[in-house]
Amino acid sequence: MKASRIVNRVTAVSAIRRLAKPTSIAGIRTWNVQNFSTQLQEHEHEWQEFSNSETVEKNLNSNILVSNVSGEPIRTSLLMELTDRVGVLHDVLRFFWKYDVNISRIESRPSNLQKFDFFVDFEGQIGDENVDKLLKSLKEFGVQKLLVLDEKEVDWFPRHISELDLIANRTLDAGIDLEADHPGFQDDVYRKRREELARFSKEHSWNKPIAHIEYTKDEVHCWSMVWDKMEQLWQKYACHEYLDALELMKKHCNYNRDSIPQQADISKFLESRTKFKLRPVSGLLSSRDFLNGLAFRTFFCTQYIRHSSRPLYTPEPDICHELLGHAPMFANQDFCDFSQEIGLASLGASDADIEKLARCYWFSVEFGLCKDRNTPSELKAYGAGLLSSFGELEYACSGPVVEVGPTILEWDPEVASKQDFPITTYQPVYFLAESLQDAKMKMRRFCEDLPRPFFARYNSQTQTIFIDRPVQRKDFED
Repeated sequence: MKASRIVNRVTAVSAIRRLAKPTSIAGIRTWNVQNFSTQLQEHEHEWQEFSNSETVEKNLNSNILVSNVSGEPIRTSLLMELTDRVGVLHDVLRFFWKYDVNISRIESRPSNLQKFDFFVDFEGQIGDENVDKLLKSLKEFGVQKLLVLDEKEVDWFPRHISELDLIANRTLDAGIDLEADHPGFQDDVYRKRREELARFSKEHSWNKPIAHIEYTKDEVHCWSMVWDKMEQLWQKYACHEYLDALELMKKHCNYNRDSIPQQADISKFLESRTKFKLRPVSGLLSSRDFLNGLAFRTFFCTQYIRHSSRPLYTPEPDICHELLGHAPMFANQDFCDFSQEIGLASLGASDADIEKLARCYWFSVEFGLCKDRNTPSELKAYGAGLLSSFGELEYACSGPVVEVGPTILEWDPEVASKQDFPITTYQPVYFLAESLQDAKMKMRRFCEDLPRPFFARYNSQTQTIFIDRPVQRKDFED
């Protein structure tokens, strides 16, 4: 039977209130992973109270041990084996209430007939007076198996937004190391300009405004060529969320064909609408690092532009792709929440799950299609790879044509996570969502079913990641 989980940010007192009637463990099994969001929303006020800056400072000055990064109390994981009978969990939880030990997570798994293993994460550690009293009372109560578990080791992941500075410069290339087939490979002026822009990106830090970039006439001309080619196609094939945002960004971010808008202005605008922001980066990041940024509602964004000799082609993401493809979509709340779901699921994930999430990202944020809200039979694009590519946008949205067109599948993250894709040709397969809301909800369910090492949530007030169980991060590697 699939493991059931109860996750909340409440004390044992609150847990007991929910179990006011004597409850058997068998009844608890039905509280599964899909209760995550609901449980957390129900106790939002308690989570906010705990995690606001003033409370974090109070915790730091109290006798509660806290982690260095997030200001959260240190947690301990406990394994208990209980016999299934009416009221047993209620009785056990009373000890947590009695000694004022806060529970952050409970997970139940059947071990054998009439017995269940309960994994409990709580605030505190062995040696704390109340924790020691709690364990002693549980043993005296007759809990058959009582084990304090070691912290699970997971791949390094950022806990505070300042740690995005560490991964922002961990690019797979330097942002200036061009391949021999790159249009600008033999252009010394272009290469020096790439070096200059890479330096601006590397000098940026999380608590500084994005530097103003003076783009050259050559760069603006290249931008104008792309704008002119895409403008009519957007009106025909872009989703309404994109078109609505584009009009707003023309007004508030100086979006137009004759000048390249500043990332600082765009980031400020997006943050005011959806709390998403842009973060300059000098080149490509690994899938893990890039997706980790989305957990903080942060999009890593390049600042260089394609070579002017081929304005309608780029072998890598550039500012045309980022600002014309991605940025307008981050003005939509559903799309931002969708992106953050992928980011949160990537924190501490296994390499195999990172690959699954990266494929889902590719077939949605980069090449996703959705139905037109007024004419459902018409295909509209919300993926940036389509919205910044005139040829593929028309190819994808024209629909399947016998022997020539692409295959259009219903958006299903489980299928998308296993689908191979090319990176140098048009996609042979696209995924079609009913709406951005539909895409978000399906992605959320997929992420909830992943065997995640912990449940993560971003707190925008403190700009930290809350996790519901103790883990040991591996050392950061440059």
